[in-house]
Amino acid sequence: MKISRSGSSPSVWAPEEHYTGMVRLDGPFQREEGSRILGRTNTFEPGARTAWHTHPLGQTLLILSGLGWVQRRNDPIEEVRPGDIVWIRPGEEHWHGATATTAMSHVAIVEVVDDIASEWMEKVSDDEFRRSTS
Repeated sequence: MKISRSGSSPSVWAPEEHYTGMVRLDGPFQREEGSRILGRTNTFEPGARTAWHTHPLGQTLLILSGLGWVQRRNDPIEEVRPGDIVWIRPGEEHWHGATATTAMSHVAIVEVVDDIASEWMEKVSDDEFRRSTS
């Protein structure tokens, strides 16, 4: 057993090339050799979001607080709230983040294959994001 204590690793800001707005990353965890699990808590300020991306073995999001949006490419935007669990299928193009007016935190869990956890694409444009508010 291994306990990773809260606050044992510093918060970091998400890389600008894969995120829009202020996104804080906390509590990263990666299992010992032999396991493919990788995860962390992401906190998105209002209007903040990921770029479009995929995961080779999918992704699970556990919504902790606030109000957020998730969208699969070419599908309507879905609203997510605390307690919701989102499963994103392997290879499914998607983005997720806060709504335009409310912050959102989630735990994101992925599995790594051949050292790849995510494949990043273009950023979600302001026009695409604004469409979610209409």
